[in-house]
Amino acid sequence: MPERYVLVRWPDGAAQRIYSPSTIVEEFFSAGQRMPVADFVDQARRALGLASDRVLAAYGHPCGRAARSLAFVEARAAVQPDAADVVVEGIEA
Repeated sequence: MPERYVLVRWPDGAAQRIYSPSTIVEEFFSAGQRMPVADFVDQARRALGLASDRVLAAYGHPCGRAARSLAFVEARAAVQPDAADVVVEGIEA
């Protein structure tokens, strides 16, 4: 499957490289996109869930790395100010 990494900058200035086992993330995120932390987490849940479902359909098991990526996103989001935005800096292969 074609992997992708979503590169984001959190409101506290931290950068994060989020793994996806599928290009589906390109339907949810694009370079330069800004969104509130809660919205970003919701989109990440949807995108990584669908990406993991694609792995399940192809290989018979969900993607553990996608689940781990989501856990890292949720942990990072928990320490961010609510009213601040996440910036998507890019998507890379």
